[in-house]
Amino acid sequence: MNAAESSFTDRLLGRVRLEGLLPLAAPLLAVVFAGVITSIVLLVSGDPPLETLVAMADYGTQPRSIVLMLNYATTYYLAAIAVAIGFRMNLFNIGVDGQYRLAALVAAAVGGALTLPAPLHIALIILVAMLVGAGWASIAALLKVKRGVSEVISTIMLNAIATALGAWLLNKERLAVEIAGSNNIGTKPIAESGQVPGMAIIPGTELKVFGLIILAIAMGVLYHVLLNRTRFGFDLRATGRSESAAVASGVNVKKMVLIAMIMSGAAAGLIGMPQLLGSSYSYSLDFPTGLGFTGIAIALLGRNHPVGIAFGALLWAFLDTSSSILQLREVSPEIVRIMQGTIVLSVIIAYELVHRYQITAGQRRVSKELSGGTTPPRVEGASA
Repeated sequence: MNAAESSFTDRLLGRVRLEGLLPLAAPLLAVVFAGVITSIVLLVSGDPPLETLVAMADYGTQPRSIVLMLNYATTYYLAAIAVAIGFRMNLFNIGVDGQYRLAALVAAAVGGALTLPAPLHIALIILVAMLVGAGWASIAALLKVKRGVSEVISTIMLNAIATALGAWLLNKERLAVEIAGSNNIGTKPIAESGQVPGMAIIPGTELKVFGLIILAIAMGVLYHVLLNRTRFGFDLRATGRSESAAVASGVNVKKMVLIAMIMSGAAAGLIGMPQLLGSSYSYSLDFPTGLGFTGIAIALLGRNHPVGIAFGALLWAFLDTSSSILQLREVSPEIVRIMQGTIVLSVIIAYELVHRYQITAGQRRVSKELSGGTTPPRVEGASA
């Protein structure tokens, strides 16, 4: 290799490294910016920013907090994966929240009404949840495919319908029973054969990590393999980037929309399973809500990548867990919501700025090479 070829190769590798690091800079800048905004808000409210943030960090690294963080992150990760499946095809499945709550309710009712051997009982509950989530999402998919209804509008409306339907089902005369010692009502408790035991993997605390954290990891691996190692995943990503190009290459776009929405709904059905099978064992009025919208934020933060989503879920879980210490310090826990909202807004802006920079840098590079009349050195063995 001569000097010219060596210099060109070094410049090319340098550009590849820089362009590869740019996407990583966006979420980091967003977190830093959110920290700055949060510090300003704390100063305005009369609270010491540095001491507050250090207290949150110290509390979030205690054994008990780590277990809670992992449990939160498990459900957040599943929610973000469900959202990301749609995002990769430019489908905004805003209805993940309604899909997982309705799926958890029906799965809890079925699980509480039956008693089967442990593996079959657990598998049946999870299967029912996936089918209900997929079925509810398919309504929006069919409306989009058959009538051209925006999935944003239809899934938002389906969220409201799912909430009303769940409230109608969750009463004494239908699916629910009174929970002893409280005014709460819920489905009949799931027998021990349908419960997934936790794992004591964090020393220093009696709390256990959800056993279904393994399911979240498996979903991440499956999501990556499906989208990046299969023909279906290629068609899905191609349709999301350019529908007209996908049609020209022979992809049935309507079929892809239907399948993607159903897959997203099936994944949404899993969101409530760690809590249902690992902690509450019943769907009641205090079952966690809003996880679907949290998943949207985390999917955006992680750029729909399974590893990026994992970091986003852990960050979100860390902030939620650490917020508990704020009340003890007489600091409003809403400061965490401000930080989370700022992170989402900042990361969207940062990704757009990085994207524009990459486009501008590419145009400048091409313009410079054309104006200078230079061409890349010919590599030996390459065809003319």
